[in-house]
Amino acid sequence: MSDYFIRLYQDSDYRVARDLFARGIKEHTNKSFYHVTRRPYFWLPALATLTLPALNLVSVPLSALAVTTAVVAVWFCCRYMFTSYVDHALVDDMLDIRKYYLQRDGYCFWVAESTGGEVMGTVAALPSTQPGGEKHLELRRLSVAPKHRGKGIAKVLCRTVIDFARRRGCEAVVLSTTLSQIEAWTMYEKLGFRRTHIYYPLGFLGKFLDFQILVYKYDIPAL
Repeated sequence: MSDYFIRLYQDSDYRVARDLFARGIKEHTNKSFYHVTRRPYFWLPALATLTLPALNLVSVPLSALAVTTAVVAVWFCCRYMFTSYVDHALVDDMLDIRKYYLQRDGYCFWVAESTGGEVMGTVAALPSTQPGGEKHLELRRLSVAPKHRGKGIAKVLCRTVIDFARRRGCEAVVLSTTLSQIEAWTMYEKLGFRRTHIYYPLGFLGKFLDFQILVYKYDIPAL
């Protein structure tokens, strides 16, 4: 027997729902940073800078300072990609969750609650705003507390959204995630979502960081 169940969001969930979302997004900063540091366009210039003292072009401290500054700057840029997204969401749909998701047709917000009364995860659904997606539902705000991961909660929350979309007569469920959220997009693919395309947000910065947004689609079989 499962030690948790899925229910609709309640106002008492407000703080923990926002916290789960924010922490769940920001925790990917380091993965994104490590991804960038493995790119040749990052480590080759860094390596070249460290060799400059051997050529008597700059001092060792100056060379080390330049590389350290670049590394720190890249880390903060990676962090910005996530924190800017979180900051916008917290004053947008996550500001008044009940009003945004539970008082509008086609929208919904669920939480996974343990039998002991603890909120373990969240997920939301809303009509897709993408061109040609009038019959598509978007999955958003999927997050599970770290200590409760590995229990299949995220899969159940995803299926909750899929079932909601099916009952509403939708043709597909769509979502977007980042390349660094490996566990998330791996799970989506196992559930039957297929990657449709990728894009880079924030222009040059997104491309420099190779900050890929992966877009997925789950086609709901016609009855």
